Amino acid sequence: MTNHFFYSIFIYFFLVFYIIYEGDPKNPIVTSVPGESNERHDPDHLKPKYFNPDSVLQKSGHGSYVETSLGEVYLVHLCSRPFAPELRCTLGRETTIQKMEWTEDGWLRMADGDNLAKEYVEESKLPEYPVLQISDFDDFDSGELGNWYYVPHIMPQSFADVKARPWYVRIRGQESRTSLNKVSILARKLTSVYAAVTTKMEYKPEVYQHSAGLIIYYDNMNYINLRKYYSQTLGGSALSIIQLENGEKTEYLDTRIAVEDVPIYLRLQIEGRQLWFEWSYDGENYTRIGRTFDTTKFSDEYCKYGEFTGTFVGLTCADRVLHKHYADFDFFSYEADEEKGMPAPEEK
Repeated sequence: MTNHFFYSIFIYFFLVFYIIYEGDPKNPIVTSVPGESNERHDPDHLKPKYFNPDSVLQKSGHGSYVETSLGEVYLVHLCSRPFAPELRCTLGRETTIQKMEWTEDGWLRMADGDNLAKEYVEESKLPEYPVLQISDFDDFDSGELGNWYYVPHIMPQSFADVKARPWYVRIRGQESRTSLNKVSILARKLTSVYAAVTTKMEYKPEVYQHSAGLIIYYDNMNYINLRKYYSQTLGGSALSIIQLENGEKTEYLDTRIAVEDVPIYLRLQIEGRQLWFEWSYDGENYTRIGRTFDTTKFSDEYCKYGEFTGTFVGLTCADRVLHKHYADFDFFSYEADEEKGMPAPEEK
């Protein structure tokens, strides 16, 4: 009796859903590559064969439906803007929006009648609503740590303190940046490949396990760190650049330079395909340190271990033994040019 009851319920719901739902004959309704595809059966999640050189937006999909109080219909969806011809998406998964409409026979379509994701769409007729913007300059004066910071695996309050020293953030060092456990990296998402990231740091390393500075980070196997650390070779504080590229570590010893234990300014410059570091004692006269690095390598397509993360820039400190030694940062400046978009393709 019980089995018969549940079987009847199953048949009922099967028939209801079978009657209600019908596959869209023109699926996908928004895409970067109009035409037929069978990507669900493609084991390569990066799918470079679907690159469309005629579209700024790639990998468009995974949308959320929005209907305004005026009856306007939009689709907010994910996409990427890769460097070409490498097809490397340094900014990771981004978000964009398309104007949509319902057809007379009940199908959701893009308002222009096409299904190719567009870079620009018609604005809503709703009045503008101001929203809080993330400042490009954080002087840590509010007494609360901003909720726009990202940290790998743990909460930032476990190592970043804005009350221990007023008008600074104190970052307590923890494990190596390669760790998947407790890493002290306080970062922001990179939103443009044209950006300048600057900080002022006070830090005195005491043993070679101590280091702190500025980092561009994709995952624990891919980052570049301009760090102040204790150099046993020099017998005191020094600057140098250390890089992890798909797990292969390189310390650029030719960048090693002795520095004083006074406040120091560190800067990361990102200019399209190229990025480099600078440092200064006074915040006015900067000295370039180290080589020029390839921005495009910070991407799912190049990094072997991460997916959909995007690139981060931020402050970091390590005390690989006691997890106690700390660095004080006076400010974090993130100036990004959102209007430039992606640089033109580079000839190979």
